[in-house]
Amino acid sequence: MNPLRLLINGAKGRMGQMVMACVKADPAFAISAQIDVGDDFAGAIPHCDVVIDFSHHTTVEPMLARCVENHRTLVIGTTGHTDAQIAAVRHASSQIPIVFAPNYSVGVNTLFWLTRKAAEILGPSFDLEVVEMHHRLKKDAPSGTAKRLVEILAEARSLSYQQDARHGRHGIVGERTDNEIGVHAIRGGDVVGDHTVIYAAQGERVELTHKASSRETFARGAIRAALWVHGKPAGLYDMQDVLGLK
Repeated sequence: MNPLRLLINGAKGRMGQMVMACVKADPAFAISAQIDVGDDFAGAIPHCDVVIDFSHHTTVEPMLARCVENHRTLVIGTTGHTDAQIAAVRHASSQIPIVFAPNYSVGVNTLFWLTRKAAEILGPSFDLEVVEMHHRLKKDAPSGTAKRLVEILAEARSLSYQQDARHGRHGIVGERTDNEIGVHAIRGGDVVGDHTVIYAAQGERVELTHKASSRETFARGAIRAALWVHGKPAGLYDMQDVLGLK
């Protein structure tokens, strides 16, 4: 069986380098191209089976156009997308298979599943908060993972991320409302990624925490997603699909 040919977009970045290291150690895969700023993405894409993108969210629309043009499968690992960019991803997924996930860690995706279940079991008497910490070089806040955790909590409570998420607190903000979901971003050092979901009620508190100590967990998850999605029908998938958690 021929190895799955991967084009790594954002190959010079921290995640791109980690993906390539993991791919080189697995005979089921081959690197067809290592693409970064200034390289010929359009010329390289016909020679791959799947694009794994860890470049920057600002490149997503031209990348989608090339993938659709060449009927290539895509795994998107960037975060911080605008609403318009997310709409472009959804539109492209009607023509090609795309895995679009805020986090490719198997552990984090288990946290996503547990977060929903805990919210359903504990009910509306528990206040909801999300705290995340990342390295000092991370540019977007909150993290894509933290945003997804808040979205899951909002879905479980029939609330709205846009209306009910509270991004930090400062000054005389008044008492906490029943509907708000707090989300707090901490930055410092070389932290790969820590996420905690807090359920707080009178007399007790439940906390679900995931801590990543290496980017390898994200790289291996993205590679696993590439293998899973190749050959799938056009559509928009995430790691919950890849792991069979839906």
